Amino acid sequence: MKRLLTVPVLGMFLLASCSQTKPEAEAEAATTQELQNEAIAAESTEVELTKVATFKSNQVTGVTMTEDGRLFANFPRWREDVPFSVVEVMPDGTPKPYPNEAWNSWTGQPQPHQFTSVQSVVAHDGSLYVLDPANPMFKGVVGNAKLYEFDLATNTLKNTWEFDRSVAPEQSYLNDLRLDDERGKIYMTDSGLGAIVVLDPATGKARRLLDNHVSTKAENVFLNINGEKWLRNGQQPQIHSDGIALSPDNDSLYYHALTGYTLYRVPTDALANASLREAVVEEKVQSLGNTPAPDGMIFDERGNLYMADLERDAIVYRTPSGEIKTLVQDPRIDWADTFTIGPDEMLYFTTSKLAAATGDISNMTFEIYKVPLAKD
Repeated sequence: MKRLLTVPVLGMFLLASCSQTKPEAEAEAATTQELQNEAIAAESTEVELTKVATFKSNQVTGVTMTEDGRLFANFPRWREDVPFSVVEVMPDGTPKPYPNEAWNSWTGQPQPHQFTSVQSVVAHDGSLYVLDPANPMFKGVVGNAKLYEFDLATNTLKNTWEFDRSVAPEQSYLNDLRLDDERGKIYMTDSGLGAIVVLDPATGKARRLLDNHVSTKAENVFLNINGEKWLRNGQQPQIHSDGIALSPDNDSLYYHALTGYTLYRVPTDALANASLREAVVEEKVQSLGNTPAPDGMIFDERGNLYMADLERDAIVYRTPSGEIKTLVQDPRIDWADTFTIGPDEMLYFTTSKLAAATGDISNMTFEIYKVPLAKD
C-alpha cells in the first residue's frame, strides 16, 4: 500500500489506522459509513428545493453557471441517441445547443469541431471549459480526449487541448475539472482508470499523476441505492476518482472515488511542480476519513464542501472542521451528479439518475434543481 499522510477529522468519526491492510480498512470504512449514515439521517432539514429545468430522455451530468447567471449543462454519449452534448439552459428552462447545432452533431468519428461524449462543463473567468473524454458508451476512447475552451462573449472556440494515450489511455474517462489560476494549472479526474491529470494550458503539456494510487481507485464496497445493492450488468461498479474540488485558497485539491467512502486531498503545489518525482507527490496525499458516497463536489467561499449522499437521496456538506451535515434530503434528489454555485448564492445540481437509467430512458426525465447554500 502506498504511503499516505493522515489528518484527524474533527467531526464524529475517526480515521482507520494507516497500518491496516486495504481490505481491512475498506471493511471498517463500510461499517463506519453505516453508522455515519444513521447519524446524518437523524438530522432534520427544511430548505426549499426548486426545479430549474427538465430534460426528457436525455441524461444530464454536468452543470455550470457563469458570474452573470448564464446556465450550461452537458449530456454524455452513454447511449446511441443523444440529441445534443452541450446546451445553454435558457431562462424558461429550454435547452439551446451550444455553441451551435453543428458542434452537437457527432458523425461517429473524431472531428475537430464536434463533441464526441462530453462529461463536464465549467464556466470560469469569461470562458466555458468543455471536457470531452471521447469515450462514447464506455467502449474506449475514440481519437483522443480533449478539453475545449469557448469565449462566452463571442461563443466561439478559443483553445483546444488534446490528450494522447500517455495521459488519457484507451479505457480512461476524464470526468471533471478545476482551474487553478494561481499556479496556471487545470486538474482533471480520470474515473475510468483512476488518476489525476494536470494540464498546463499555457504550454499544452499534461501529466498523469497518482495513476493507480489507492487514493484514486475505487474501494471494494457495494453502494446501497434505493434499498438495493447497486450493480452494473450484474457486477460491482468500480468508478474511480470522480468528484473534484479546489479549496477556496487554491492550496489543496480534494477528490473522491464514486465507488467509495474516503475523501482525499493533495497540495496543489505538489501537483503543479513538474520537477517532483511521482513518488514524492504520492507521499503528500492525505486521507481525510469517511464521507457518504458522492459523485461531484464543490466548495463554497466559507470552506464548506458540498457533495451528494447517493445512498440517501441527499446533499451533504463537510464543514471546515470536518463535520458532515445534511443540507437537504428529498426523494427527488435521485443521484445528484454535479454542482455549481450561482451569483444568487444558490447551489445548482443535476440529477443523472445513474442507477435507474440502465435501459430505455425515453420516458425518464432528468432535472436541474437549486437549493440555498448552508448558512454556517
